Amino acid sequence: MSTYYNPADLAKFGTITEWQAEAGRKFFDYYGEVFKEGALTEREKSLIALAVAHAVQCPYCIDAYTSDSLQKGADEAQMMEAVHVAAAIKGGAVLVHGVQMMNKAKELSM
Repeated sequence: MSTYYNPADLAKFGTITEWQAEAGRKFFDYYGEVFKEGALTEREKSLIALAVAHAVQCPYCIDAYTSDSLQKGADEAQMMEAVHVAAAIKGGAVLVHGVQMMNKAKELSM
């Protein structure tokens, strides 16, 4: 099955530094720092990343953080729960903007 996204491109992520070495290095330094154990465990951070990956609909991130979450000890139920949290937040964000629409419609109807 062919897809718009080439799964092999995920392994090429590090090559983004080729055209902007300094910015790329800064990004990867930051990225590495963010995912270190801190107030949250590496496993918890991986589950958060998995949820965010679904919210922003990044297939590369979904692949990467599905693997990472499993490697860090998360189980399927925890991973699916994280996805449902992302879905609830994204759905809520869409709905709360409905208030803006309602306000505008009321303003125009006056």
